[in-house]
Amino acid sequence: MTAEVDLAAPLRIADLLAARDPIRVTAGAAVRDRVAAGRAFLAKALGDDRAVYGATTGFGALVGYAGRADLRDQADNTLAHLGAGHGPDIDPHVARATMLVRAWSLARGASGVSPHVIDALAAMLGTAFAPAMPRYGSVGASGDLIPLGAAAQALRGRGHAYAGRERLPAAEALRRSGLEPLPLDGRDALALVNGTSLTTAALALALVRTRAAHRAVQRLTCLLADLLGSDPQFLDERLLRSYGHPGAIAVGAAMRGFAAGQAPSGKRPLQEPYSLRCSPQLLGAAEDALAYADGVVAADLSGISDNPLFFPDDDAVVHGGNFFGQPAAFAADVLSMVVAQVGNLAERQLDLLVDPARNTGLPPMLAAGPGRQHGLQGVQLASTAIVAEIRRDAMPASMQSLPTNLHNQDVIPLGNQAALRALDQAGLLRLIVGSLALGLRQAAYVGARAPTAPGNAAVLDALVAAVPPIDPDRPLEDDVRRAADAVEELER
Repeated sequence: MTAEVDLAAPLRIADLLAARDPIRVTAGAAVRDRVAAGRAFLAKALGDDRAVYGATTGFGALVGYAGRADLRDQADNTLAHLGAGHGPDIDPHVARATMLVRAWSLARGASGVSPHVIDALAAMLGTAFAPAMPRYGSVGASGDLIPLGAAAQALRGRGHAYAGRERLPAAEALRRSGLEPLPLDGRDALALVNGTSLTTAALALALVRTRAAHRAVQRLTCLLADLLGSDPQFLDERLLRSYGHPGAIAVGAAMRGFAAGQAPSGKRPLQEPYSLRCSPQLLGAAEDALAYADGVVAADLSGISDNPLFFPDDDAVVHGGNFFGQPAAFAADVLSMVVAQVGNLAERQLDLLVDPARNTGLPPMLAAGPGRQHGLQGVQLASTAIVAEIRRDAMPASMQSLPTNLHNQDVIPLGNQAALRALDQAGLLRLIVGSLALGLRQAAYVGARAPTAPGNAAVLDALVAAVPPIDPDRPLEDDVRRAADAVEELER
C-alpha cells in the first residue's frame, strides 16, 4: 500500500522513511488557502515597492544591488550561480526525504511560494524521481543552498536526476516519471533553496539508524552476558536508580526486560570488564543524548526554514535567519559522539567474546577448528577498522565556522556536513552491531551455554534462523548484514 502524507498534518520521521518509495502527498483546502494567501501578500508587498530579499534584490553579499526586473529571469539569477557543487551524489532516499521536508515547510504559507510549486513537489514524491544533489558545497547557512539549488534545477529539467535507480539527465528523468518541468520565478526559486531541509532530513534519518543500533546493542549486551554466564546484577534497579541519570534508568529497565530470568553460571569474575558492567551507564548516557536529538529533530520538522517570511495577517515581511542550521549541527555532532562510543562498546564486547582468556573457555576467534579455521578473525579486524574510521571522522563540525560570502556569512553552522556525516557513521555502526551479533551466534555454535533468559533465547533464535554457523570458513560480509537485520526485526 502506498504511504500517504498530509501536508496539513505534523511531519514525522516515519514519513521521511516512507519517502524512499513513491508516496501520496496531499495538500487540502487549508494548505492551499494559506499558500495562496502568502503568494497574494507577496504580490501586494512588491506592488507597494517594499524591499523583498531575492525578489527585488541580489543574493547574499550582493543584496545591496537590484535583482533582475523579470521575476522569471530572477529564477535563473538565483539558481545558476549555485551550480558549484562537487563530489558524489547524496543518496536518492535522502534527496527524496529532503524534498518532502521542503514541501512541508513551504506548505505553511509563510514563504510566498506559488501554489503550483507545492503541487509539483507532491507529484514528484508520488513517483520514483529523485534529484541528483551534490554532497559537497553547502555550509548550512542561508540554507543548504548548493544541493537544494541542484534539486530545484532538476525539477526544472536541468542537471541530473534519478528515475528509480538510474541516473539520467534531469529532463529525461522527468519524462520517464511522467512529470513536467517546473516553472519558477525568483521567489519560488529562492524558497526552494533557502532552507535547511537537507540537513533536517539527514539528521532525522541518522537519528533513526542510531536509535536502532542503540537498541540492538542493549539486546546483544544482555545475550553476551547470558552466553558467558555473567551475573546480571550490573542491571539492578536499585543500583541504576541511585546513579540518578534518566537514560541509565530507562536503559536498565529495558535491559532487565531482555535479561529477565538470566542465571549466573558462577564461573565468571565478581566484576565483569567495563564493556559489560558499565554498559547501562554508557548506553544510558547515549539515551539521554539521543533524547536531546529527538527534540531538535521534532522542532526542525515542525518549523519553517526560509528567508524572508511573510505574515499577511500582520502585513509584515520579516527578514532574518531561520535558514541557520545550528540546532541540527549541534545535534548531529552529538549523534556522532553517540555512534563512536556505542560502536566502541560493541567492538570491545566482540573482542571479549573472541578471546579465550576471557570468554569462559570458548575457542580463540570462535573458530570451529582453530588453525584449520579462523572463525571471526576477519570480522573482528573489519570491526576494528570501522571503529577507527568512525573515530577519525568524529571531529565536531558545528564549531568549524569559517567566514565566507564577503563576510555576509561570517559565522556558519555546517549543519549539512554534520548531519550527512552522522548518517554515514550510523551506517557504519550498524556493521559493528551485525559483527557482534554474528559473533554471538557463532559462540552458541562452538560451545557457549544456552541462554537462561527467554528474552535472550529469542534473540539467539532469530540469529540462528538468519545466519548459518561458520563451519567451515566463508566470506562473512553478507552474514554481518543479515545478523544486523535479524536483531532489528525483533523491534518491529
